[in-house]
Amino acid sequence: MSEDIILVIPSYLAQNMKLPPDTIREELMSELAVSLYQRGIITSAQACRLAGFDRYQFEDLLWKRQIPVHYSEEDLGKDIRYFHGPP
Repeated sequence: MSEDIILVIPSYLAQNMKLPPDTIREELMSELAVSLYQRGIITSAQACRLAGFDRYQFEDLLWKRQIPVHYSEEDLGKDIRYFHGPP
């Protein structure tokens, strides 16, 4: 799929959300990112891009919501190899 997907939120719903109007887009994007990440549909890097967060902002949001970070032994191995650099 090479085209962007556009979600339409009816204005009457957006107007009735209990959010400041200037934060609605950001809130909805972060909600979508967290939900898809929590369900294992997207990676944390993809969720960060979708929400417009850096890794630390996203992990902070997960921590505040008590959502576990998906981090496998394979991910740990990659991080260790990256930290130590090339052999």
